[in-house]
Amino acid sequence: MDLGLKGRVAVVTGASRGIGLAIVRALAAEGAQVVAGARHSSDELDALIERGGVRLVRVDLAEAEGAGRLVAAAGDRIDVLVNNVGAAPARTGGFLGVTDEQWQQAMNLNFFTAVRATREVLPLMLARGSGSIVNVCSVNAVFPDPMVIDYCAGKAALANFSKGVSKEVGGRGIRVNTVSPGPVETDLWLADDGVAATLSRATGMAPEAVRAQAAGATVTGRFSKPAEVADVVLMLASDRTGNVTGADITIDGGFLTTW
Repeated sequence: MDLGLKGRVAVVTGASRGIGLAIVRALAAEGAQVVAGARHSSDELDALIERGGVRLVRVDLAEAEGAGRLVAAAGDRIDVLVNNVGAAPARTGGFLGVTDEQWQQAMNLNFFTAVRATREVLPLMLARGSGSIVNVCSVNAVFPDPMVIDYCAGKAALANFSKGVSKEVGGRGIRVNTVSPGPVETDLWLADDGVAATLSRATGMAPEAVRAQAAGATVTGRFSKPAEVADVVLMLASDRTGNVTGADITIDGGFLTTW
């Protein structure tokens, strides 16, 4: 199916690996011109850049000025913004072990980065009377988990923010939606310093057992793949969903059992 994204300009944050990289790859395959925002590149992102249609802007979006630098580098036309950057360090010491600094870091990465990027992009979209913003949220926005309590709070704020902005700009041609993955096969879960390894060190369970336990909490019995999340993001970014705004699409293998 042609999503009509050829020639569109898309900005993706947290673009060098995981879900962000999969989104960049999928957008480029559809013929979009992709501006990839990340602190560092990766071999996979470098390969996409070499093929054409993708360029990297090295920027730390945790810095207050980062979003402005990214959008300025992207130019005066942006059709799609995907706010993907985020982090979910496991808080194995419980709520009382989470410091003010850690709370601030979590809210900054998982919420304020999207606020700032949206604030920078919206004037360009409003001037054109069109645009799509897709925020990568999480099932943890509605499924509180004390092991990632600050991450959950940040994603809950992102979900509420996205809905609010969608109501403000929906009548002016701008759509704002969220995608909420459950566990995904990315470094956030599977790297040496990821959630599974951190919980393994804290509990004595093998990392493989931690991963199996998380996968077992889904109906499908497996993690989602980054490309599967990217496909949902692209659908929301395209005009195929032209009357969809303020929506949240969950991709979690049936992890959430309520609606």
